[in-house]
Parts: sequence; C-alpha cells; structure tokens
Amino acid sequence: MRTMRWMGLAVLGVMMACDDNPVVAPNPAPVATVYTATGDVTAKVDELRNALGPSNGGTAGEQPSGRREIGWDGAGANPFNNKNDFPADFFNTNVKAGAIFTTAGTGFRNDSTLFSEINPAYGAEFNFFSANRIFSPIGSNQLDQLFQVAGQPTPAVVRGFGIVFSDVDLADKTTIQLYAKDGSGLGTYSAPVRSDAGGLSFVGVTFTDAIIARVRITLGTGALDANINDVTAGGTADLVVLDNLIYGEPRKAF
Repeated sequence: MRTMRWMGLAVLGVMMACDDNPVVAPNPAPVATVYTATGDVTAKVDELRNALGPSNGGTAGEQPSGRREIGWDGAGANPFNNKNDFPADFFNTNVKAGAIFTTAGTGFRNDSTLFSEINPAYGAEFNFFSANRIFSPIGSNQLDQLFQVAGQPTPAVVRGFGIVFSDVDLADKTTIQLYAKDGSGLGTYSAPVRSDAGGLSFVGVTFTDAIIARVRITLGTGALDANINDVTAGGTADLVVLDNLIYGEPRKAF
C-alpha cells in the first residue's frame, strides 16, 4: 500500500507539473498563395501586381504599401547593355527599388540581343515579356535576390515575389526558393514548362505578411555559354533566362 500510495502521489505530481507547463503547439507554417502561367502570362502577372498593390517605381525609402518591379529596359541601364558587368546593386543605387543580386558566377548580363552575341543559336530560343531586354547571370544558372529598404543599405523583407522566365523546357528545374530573415525555408515553387513558341512562363507567391528576405532563382539546368546549346537545339542543358521581377514593397526587417 505504501508503494502504491507513493506512485499515486508521483503521478499526481507529474500531472500537476504538466498543468503548470502546458505543451505549446508550434506556430503553423505561413500559407502561400501561388500564381503560375505559361503562354500568355499577362493575366497572372497582373493578378500578382494587383495583389501586391500599385507600383512605387524608383521612389526612395520605405513606402506604406504597394510593389516594386524590375523590367531591365530603362535608359539608365544602357551603359551596361550586352556586357557581363551589370552592377549587382544597380536596382538599389542607380534605381531605388530595394533589390540586390548575388551569384556564384562571374557576373550579370542585361541583354538586348536575346543573348545571340554569346551564342547565335540563342536568338531563336529566348523571348522577352517587356521589350526588349532580358537578364541572366554569367557562369552560373543561379542567382539570389536580397531585399533592402529602397535606396538604403537596410535589410528588408517583402510580402510577395514573382518572375517571368523565358524558355522553360523541363519540369521542376526552373524554380524560386524563398527564405525568411532567419534563413528558414518558405518553400520552393516551380515555373511551368512553356506551352508555345513564345516560350514564357511565370511563377509568383504571396503571403499575408512581409516575410521573404531572400529568393534563390534557379534557371534550368545549365549556364549560358558559346559552346552550350539548349535541349531544343540539340544540346544537353535546359537554358533559361529571366525578364520581369515583381515583388512587394521592401520593409525594414526588424
């Protein structure tokens, strides 16, 4: 009886301890709204634009709402066209849009020739969404976009992000991977395979709150090169480039 009484008291103590320190369930993962299209992507691009709000252009400083957009076609980029030295911070210094790019490659190229100056075959592979320049890292098929308060070196987060790709031929190889400010993943989202000769694909994502601090963009399975052709031209790599980037207003990451 003494043993049983002790065991009963021990169980009661554990139950009381559990009541004093209830188990707290982890916060649910943020829910993403995903936008995808291929062929004529305009309607889905506009859907994302409308979800994020009106364009803030190159207005410096954190704005109360709205979005930013990069189309590569502005006159300020002219000195860097068709060369491999496009500045990684152009869209937060020259143009105050809150975007910084990094890559493991050798640089970035803003191109008005459909990259035919790199490889003549590319002129028949790629297309643009907004006339007439498109963009790619050089020496790599990956780049990261980080966010800063527009015109400032202050780390920022955004509520949504979307991108128009050109010439996606293989499923689940062209993606955007989203990360929070603590480095945790917010999901990987694939661009759909192109459905027509125009070759455009679109993928975008929004969340309720501004939580995206970094986006890793993977362009197909290979990097542009004079000696590398696309799979549709007898090559072994799915070569993909990008055009318009749309993202929520960059807000200071507290």
